[in-house]
Amino acid sequence: MPFSFQMKDTLVAKFQAAFGRAPTVMARAPGRIEFIGNHTDYNGGTVIGVPIDRSVWVALAPAEGNWRRLATDFSSETVTMPVAELKRFSNSHSWVNYPLGVLATLPVFHLRAPGAFDYLALSDLPVGAGLSSSAAIELASALAFLGLTGQTVTREVLAQIGKHAENNFVGVPCGILDQGVSGFGKKDHLVFIDCRGPGFTTVPLPSGAHFWVFNTHTKHALVDGLYAARHRECMEAACSLGVALLADLTPAEFAEKKTVLTDTERRRAQHVVEEIARVDSCVAALRKGDLPAVGRLLTASHRSSQTMFENSTPELDFLVDALTAAPHVHGARLTGGGFGGAVMALTGDRFTAADATKVVELYQKKFGAKPDVLHCQTGDGAALI
Repeated sequence: MPFSFQMKDTLVAKFQAAFGRAPTVMARAPGRIEFIGNHTDYNGGTVIGVPIDRSVWVALAPAEGNWRRLATDFSSETVTMPVAELKRFSNSHSWVNYPLGVLATLPVFHLRAPGAFDYLALSDLPVGAGLSSSAAIELASALAFLGLTGQTVTREVLAQIGKHAENNFVGVPCGILDQGVSGFGKKDHLVFIDCRGPGFTTVPLPSGAHFWVFNTHTKHALVDGLYAARHRECMEAACSLGVALLADLTPAEFAEKKTVLTDTERRRAQHVVEEIARVDSCVAALRKGDLPAVGRLLTASHRSSQTMFENSTPELDFLVDALTAAPHVHGARLTGGGFGGAVMALTGDRFTAADATKVVELYQKKFGAKPDVLHCQTGDGAALI
């Protein structure tokens, strides 16, 4: 789907309905599919993401007085708070932690935060599907806040603002993948990130590639400790191996040293070290236009997540099995942090909605529920509109 003028018109209309006037600034930022590189980012490795044609859209206007009002289609309630207050919310208001985290982060980067304002966020990006609606709202909010105050930053800084907000205000120890892909997206390209820099480049997507996302709606919240536990286990493994980050080891070096690790540490570290190697192999295959080879790497990534990193679920494993058995599917894997959520399939042109429906029916027979299906294209990165 190209730039959505319908979404822009809806954003303006809903802002006017909520606040009685037109917005001054608008921005959008896309969600992303984690293509390959599962939990490699915070380990200093490499990762590839797909910027998709679904986004979070933010509208903003300055307000008189000392109050900020934040509304969204994620929730029916408007959050009102004084300008001087930046506190974390929970339950139905927890979505507001993402824009508030950006506000708290701007001074860290020597940037001004706006004072009183009215704010509205809309989304055509499914929330909770492993497509990083969190990074999208962070980057769209950051661009809107900066636009309102007449400030600009590079895409690198924009991504770092979003990451800092999520790490330090929201409390999720994510790497730079989500924000980097949302910020550096380019249609008909994938985003390759060397997280140690970080460094961002785009890789052309071979023609005939399609992305299908199957959302199981079985996702745990990442802040419930599972993501943090894997982060901790990786850091402990690196320490035991005598390196700063697991990306410092090649697969051969890891094989020589792994005996010093506990069984849990070994499996976590092996996944990360071998996943980084798979990412590099994937870039080479993409540049050759070899989609079948790319697909094999994607499926191998999932099997490692399933057995070594243990961030898959029976629902996700079932979908990967069903998809890789289907015609015209190059490969499939979980996408995002795991522990539920979504599976991505890389397919050719001949995989159709009817083929996707067959997979859904198999899943429904097994689990008694239907996953949502999203057929994605690539999209451009975060921008003012």
